[in-house]
Amino acid sequence: MTGSTHAPETRRIVVAGGGPAAHRFADAMHTRGLEGWHLTVLAEEVHLPYDRVALSKALSDMEYDLTMGDTAMWDHESITLRTGERVISVDTGAQTVTTSTGASYPYDHLVVATGSDAAKLPFPGGELAHVYRTLDDVWTINKTVAELGATLGRKVRTVTIGGGLLGLEAAAGTMELGAEAAIVNGSRWLMNAQLDEGAGQALGRLVAAKGLEVHTGSYPAEILSDDAGQVTGVLLKNGTVIPADMVIASIGIRPRDELFRDADGTAPDGGSPLFELGPKGGVVINNHCRTAVGNVWAIGEVANFGGMCMGLVAPANTMAEIVADRLHGGQATFPGFDTATKLKLSGVDVASFGDAFAKTEHALEIVYADPARGVYQKIVTTDDAKTLLGGIFVGDATPYMSLRPLLGRELPAEPGAFLSAAGGGEAPETELPDDAILCSCNNVAAGSIRDAINGCGSCEGNTPVQDLGELKSCSRAGTQCGSCVPMLKKLLEGELKKSGVEVSKALCEHISLSRQELFETIRILELTSFEEIMAKYGTGAGCDICKPTIANILASQNSAYVLDAGRGTLQDTNDRALANMQKDGTYSVVPRIAGGEITPQKLGVIAAVAEKYGLYTKITGGQRIDMFGARLEQLPEIWKELVDAGFESGQAYGKSLRTVKSCVGSTWCRYGVQDSVAMAVNLELRYRGLRSPHKLKMGVSGCARECAEARGKDVGVIATADGWNLYVGGNGGATPAHAQLLAKDLDDDTLIKYIDRYFMYYIRTADRLQRTARWQEELEGGLEHVRQVVVEDSLGIAEDLEAAMAKHVDTYVDEWADTLKDPERLRRFRSFVNAPDQKDDSITFVPDERGQIRPATNEEKGSVLIASTIPVRSTNGSEN
Repeated sequence: MTGSTHAPETRRIVVAGGGPAAHRFADAMHTRGLEGWHLTVLAEEVHLPYDRVALSKALSDMEYDLTMGDTAMWDHESITLRTGERVISVDTGAQTVTTSTGASYPYDHLVVATGSDAAKLPFPGGELAHVYRTLDDVWTINKTVAELGATLGRKVRTVTIGGGLLGLEAAAGTMELGAEAAIVNGSRWLMNAQLDEGAGQALGRLVAAKGLEVHTGSYPAEILSDDAGQVTGVLLKNGTVIPADMVIASIGIRPRDELFRDADGTAPDGGSPLFELGPKGGVVINNHCRTAVGNVWAIGEVANFGGMCMGLVAPANTMAEIVADRLHGGQATFPGFDTATKLKLSGVDVASFGDAFAKTEHALEIVYADPARGVYQKIVTTDDAKTLLGGIFVGDATPYMSLRPLLGRELPAEPGAFLSAAGGGEAPETELPDDAILCSCNNVAAGSIRDAINGCGSCEGNTPVQDLGELKSCSRAGTQCGSCVPMLKKLLEGELKKSGVEVSKALCEHISLSRQELFETIRILELTSFEEIMAKYGTGAGCDICKPTIANILASQNSAYVLDAGRGTLQDTNDRALANMQKDGTYSVVPRIAGGEITPQKLGVIAAVAEKYGLYTKITGGQRIDMFGARLEQLPEIWKELVDAGFESGQAYGKSLRTVKSCVGSTWCRYGVQDSVAMAVNLELRYRGLRSPHKLKMGVSGCARECAEARGKDVGVIATADGWNLYVGGNGGATPAHAQLLAKDLDDDTLIKYIDRYFMYYIRTADRLQRTARWQEELEGGLEHVRQVVVEDSLGIAEDLEAAMAKHVDTYVDEWADTLKDPERLRRFRSFVNAPDQKDDSITFVPDERGQIRPATNEEKGSVLIASTIPVRSTNGSEN
C-alpha cells in the first residue's frame, strides 16, 4: 500500500522493520497527528505487522489472524507501508537507506525497529532445528508436524530445546497438533530467567502433568539424524538420547543490529565506530531512545539500554511512544525495562514480576507452598513487609493481576493476605491509584482508564465507555498479552457501579453470557461438550477462564466421568490427575472418611498402604487421613488397594464437597442432644462428588458447644433439643465469615431438603470461583433473598432444585473406581510418555526427627544448594 507524494517541506521518517515495535511507532505517530510528516515503514516480512506475542495461536491454527490494529491506518495519505522490502544499508551522511529491492529512501529521521533473530544452536546438527520466531516459522512447524505424521504413520515426536517462555509455548503448541512433545533446558528448572528454583520445579511438574516430557539439568550436545538428514533424536551431554522426529530451538534471541555495524558515515567525534554497540549486541540508546547519531533512533529488541536488550513487548511499546512524543516536541524519557512475564499455556498458571529473585538488600520473601494443590506463591517486599518489590506465582497466578500495578508501592494489607492460595479466598480489595500502571505492555495507568470510562476523549462526543471491548480499543489496555484484562474488567465494573450503570456479567471475552446464564443455557439445552457450547455461544478457542468454568458446569450437571469426551483438557491440573500435586511434584492420596468415622480395619488398610509406599500421613482439620508423597505412576496402584478395601475418592482435588466435620454427638458425649455423627455421614455421602463454583465444606455439631466448628463452614448444622439449626455462608481463609442462621429446629428430612435447595441454587447462580460467603453478600437481598428462595420457594424452583440434587445422588460414581476399570484411562498416570514403566527416581524421601516421611532436601539428595541469607516466611496450607 502506497500513500501519495508529499510536499517538499514535509519531514520524512523512515522506519526500518515491520514488527510490533514498528507498528506501535506508526500508530503513535498516527494518533498524535501526521501534519508535516510522512512516514515510510519498510517491513522485511510480506505480512502486515502482526502480534508476535500470540504466535502460539497461529501455531495450532494457521487461519488465526494475528494482524495488529486497524489496517485502515496504512491507507492514510501520510503513511506508506512496503512489505517484503528489507533495509540492507544505511548512509548517515546522505541520510538514506537502501532496501533489498535496490530502492533508496531519504530520511530526516530514521527509526530502526529490526528486532532480533532466534539464536542458532552451536553444536553438531543444529542446522536441522526449526526456530520459533516468526509467523512463517510457526506455519512451517505446523506443516512439518502434519507431513511427518502422514509419512511415519504415528504420532510425531518433537523436542524443544530451551525452557523459557517461548520454548514452553512451542512445545505445548506441538502437543496441540497431536505430537508427543519433550522439552530440554540446561538449567535445573524451567523458566530459570524468571522463576526461582522452587517455582521452576513446581512448573516442571505442572507441565509434566499435561503430558509434556521435561528434561532439565543437562545441555544438548548434538541433534542426531539418519543418512537422509531426517532427525532421529537429541543427544544430551549426560549421554541421554531423546528420540525425536523434529527439533525446535528456542534458546534466546540475538539483536538484528547489522545496520549499525555496517552503517556508512562519520561518527560525531570523527572516529569510529559510528554507532556504539553493546557487548552482547544491540545499538546503545539514551533515555530518549536516540543513538549516537542524533536523528537515528532505535526501539524494541535491537535497542540496548543500560547494557541490556529485552525481548518483551512492554518496553518496545514504551520506546515507540517515547520517540513519537519526542518527534512531536515532547520530553518523554525511557524509565528502564519492565520484566514482568506471564506464561500463555492453557492449564498452567505462571507469572513473575519485579524483583522476583529478591536481590534488593534486606528484601523479605513471603512464600506459600501448598503440598495438596501444587501451588507456589511468593511476594517480595522491603524488610518492613510494606512495600511491594516483586513476586512469583506458579499454579495459581490470581494475585498477579492485582499486585502487578502496585509494584513499588505500599501494600494496602499484610502481604500474606494477597497469597490467594493460602486462604482460598480473593485478595483484599484495592483501589488502584491513578498513576499505577495497570497495563504494562502499553504503559496505561489506572487514571487514564478511569478517564476513558467516564468520558473517552477519542470517542465522538466524549462519551463514557461502558463496554470492555470498547475500553480496550480506546485505552489500548489489554490489547496485547492480555494478562491485565481481568483487572481492567474489574476497574470498569467498579467505575460503572459508582456511576449507577448496570455492569456486564460476561464470563470472558469469548463468552458474553454470565456464568449463571451459561449454566442455565447448558442445562436447558442439555449441551454436553465444550465444542458444542463454544459453537453456539462462544467465539474463538476459549481461554483459561471459560474452559475450566465450562468443565465445572458440565461436571455439576452430568455425573459422567470428568476426564472423558475431551473434558480432560479443560480441567485444572489436579482434576486431570484425580489428585493434588504437591510442591515437589508428588501427589496426595485422600480417601473419603465420611464424618470422620472409620473402622479399625480400614485404619489398618491406610497404615499398610502408607507404609508400603513410604507416604507421609496427616490427620487433617477435616477429619481425614491424607497421605503425601505418591508418584504419578503409583496412584493407580495405591487406589487399587484402597478401593478394594472399600474406600473411595475424597475429591480433595476438585471444586466440590471436601468434608463434613462432626463431633461425637449424643452417641458418646454427655452434652450431645442429636446424633451428629450419623447426620454428618448421611450428608457427606449425599453430597460427595458434587461439583460447584468453589470447594464446599460442612460441619455438624451435636449441641450448642459447637465442637465441629459448623459456623465456619459453607453449610453448618447445629443440634438443638427440638431438631437442627441450619447455618449457611461460612468460609475460612484470608477473609473469614461466620455462617448465618437460615432456619431453625428442623427435622432430618426438612434439613436435607433445605440443604439440597441451597447448594443447587448456589451452583446455578454463583460466579466462577466464588465462595458461598461472597455469593450471599453479593446477591440482591442477601441472606433474606436466600431464605425466601430456599425456605419459602419464592421463585417456584424448589422442586426443580431438589430434582437436580436427587439426580446427582442417584448417578454418583466414584471417579477412582471408574478409572481403575479402564486401561485407557490409566494411561494418564505415567511419569514418562516414552517409557511408561520408568519410575521418577528424582523424587526421594527421608524420615524426619518424628519418624514421619518427608521430601529429601537437595543436600540429602547429594545436590549443592547455595544457602540464602534472605529471611523467608513460609505458610503451609492444606486442601481441607
